[in-house]
Amino acid sequence: MKLKRLLTGLLAAPLALPLAATLAVPGTAQASDDTVTVYSARQEHLIKPLFDRFTEETGINVRYVTDSAGPLLARLQQEGRRTPADVLMTVDAGNLWQAADRGVLQSIDSEPLRESIPEHLRDPDDQWFGLSVRARTIMYAPDRVDPEELSTYEDLADPKWEGRLCVRTSQHVYNQSLVATMISHHGEERTREVLEGWVNNFADRPFSNDTSTLRAIAAGQCDVSITNTYYLGRVLKDDPDFPVAPFWPNQDDVGVHVNVSGAGVTRHANNPEQAQKLIEWLASDAAQEDFAALNMEYPANPDIALDPIVAEWGDFEADNINVSEAGRLQRQAAMLMDRVGWR
Repeated sequence: MKLKRLLTGLLAAPLALPLAATLAVPGTAQASDDTVTVYSARQEHLIKPLFDRFTEETGINVRYVTDSAGPLLARLQQEGRRTPADVLMTVDAGNLWQAADRGVLQSIDSEPLRESIPEHLRDPDDQWFGLSVRARTIMYAPDRVDPEELSTYEDLADPKWEGRLCVRTSQHVYNQSLVATMISHHGEERTREVLEGWVNNFADRPFSNDTSTLRAIAAGQCDVSITNTYYLGRVLKDDPDFPVAPFWPNQDDVGVHVNVSGAGVTRHANNPEQAQKLIEWLASDAAQEDFAALNMEYPANPDIALDPIVAEWGDFEADNINVSEAGRLQRQAAMLMDRVGWR
């Protein structure tokens, strides 16, 4: 009885606690009508300011658990109908697709969301909606690379880039999603040829994160890489003279690969109406600028102003393939990357 009271008390407080400290137990999934519970793979410092504003404006409280996408998805599946979660918020369309495919989300009938979020940045069945956009583009050293040398992702397989390309590990979903969309556009055989060229051009073993690849360019270990733009934005915020710049590839064909951070209402949400209100608010003009700017991303709503650092990079044509393709072909992409020796 004491244990049950203790855990119930924990769930009545803000859930900004490690996942292991907030395990649900039978009987604790109920929530008041003025509270929404969010499972978030987006980090606390990126969501708490927005949740606080939402509460101030609507009177609806937000409780949250933060962890990586895999454990949160597994927890939702394990909890089933007993889950306290009303909203799943995660990064990368591959993860959002997995959530929909495993049946832990429900469709949202929301005209405001359909008006605010472009069709290619949301689930075809409206089970999740992108809330911010991250471009995964080519980065280069301006003092060693003439941008006229750059053109497409595929061109980085050319032997002229031998020993000059840095990449992140193939184990990360961001690269898997990029390769998945390449498979969708080109087929597996052509994509395999490109990946083999990339691997042949590696300057070093794959790095554990995007920031390390950017710093490798700055240090002269390599000349080009492929990273999400917000990693460069974070570095430039602290060091405006950081010697790396973005290049927008594939402007004459499919465009720059983009992905999303997004959210959906859980299948067994206790407060689905309030959960939908939260997602709609996050997609609104009132929240979109801050949602993106807190992480140096692009708003999912194309009418929203950009952070000045991001705006300085200029406009680009983005790939308008539905980002759910990144999830549908993710397993195939991971297997292909392994076959060509990209670890």
